[in-house]
Amino acid sequence: MFAQDKLNLILRRHEEIGEKLASGPDSQTFVALSRELAALDEVTSAIRAYRAAQEEVAGLRDLLADTSTDDEMRALALGEVEIAERTLEDATEALKIALLPKDAADEKGVILEVRAGTGGDEASLFAGDLFRAYQKYAALKGWSVEIVSASEGALGGYKEIIAEIQGRGVYGRLKFESGVHRVQRVPATETQGRIHTSAATVAVLPQVEDVDLVIDDKDLQIDTMRSQGAGGQHVNKTESAIRITHIPSGIVVMMQEERSQHRNRAKAMAVLRSRLYDQERARLDSERSADRRQQVGSGDRSERIRTYNFPQGRVTDHRVNLTLYKLDKVMEGEALDEIIDALLRDHQTKLLAQTDL
Repeated sequence: MFAQDKLNLILRRHEEIGEKLASGPDSQTFVALSRELAALDEVTSAIRAYRAAQEEVAGLRDLLADTSTDDEMRALALGEVEIAERTLEDATEALKIALLPKDAADEKGVILEVRAGTGGDEASLFAGDLFRAYQKYAALKGWSVEIVSASEGALGGYKEIIAEIQGRGVYGRLKFESGVHRVQRVPATETQGRIHTSAATVAVLPQVEDVDLVIDDKDLQIDTMRSQGAGGQHVNKTESAIRITHIPSGIVVMMQEERSQHRNRAKAMAVLRSRLYDQERARLDSERSADRRQQVGSGDRSERIRTYNFPQGRVTDHRVNLTLYKLDKVMEGEALDEIIDALLRDHQTKLLAQTDL
């Protein structure tokens, strides 16, 4: 089923990296090798488990095929071979998944953007609830969250909020959250108890380092201005706000959260890099296959992906037809893994169908 030469090559590389690390390389090499070793750990463990299960099944089958095996031993082997074959099936599936091509961005942190959609003030309130759910989920995972910019709604929540989430494997867990999230609930301002429907849009972009994407200075138009909104006298005295326009793509990023023009520029450039990187990934996905782009959740914001029904206490993810009657736990970040795990399994199944192992 698997190309044994390929499996042997992976095991040899894993061993080579271990030997190189033990030799005490320089710090830069050590970091690079450690990352490669960590990436190979899962697949090498899967290969060893698969081969151990293969040997177990082969040994039991040989025992049953041997005419000299006594009845007591044969009965024992018959009972064990069924269990061993199920173990081999599980190990085979685990190895298939471990060998799937990895998304290079999965280990990166993300730029999370949540925006109120249709629904006015209620949409802003829901955008706030949704962002706080991601904050709580990040805390449970041990990730750090830093708000980059925020525009509050009239009654609370956010018209738009952008944040950086740092940690290992953040993009790999959150990338399927991109899309339109619909909410059905009775707003606090509703006097007749009617259920309103509103929406918020989520964009999850992999964080990009300078080495990942080169931006030519001549492609940038940078404008400075005085910050608007809260800030007292300082707001009216300094031009700390930054607006960066990437001329070739037309992408505009404005940042005014910090008093320092330098810090606002750094934050704006981080958001711009992530948006350009996401745009390029989407373009390449589109060229490879429109169907694959849909499968991997490349960031098409036009489709409703999930509905949060507060009166019934349920959350439905429409991509995998999964409904959980634990809305409160999803909004606390506690049950979000159940939805994400289902999306990952669906993604892996589709990848397996089109991957020749």
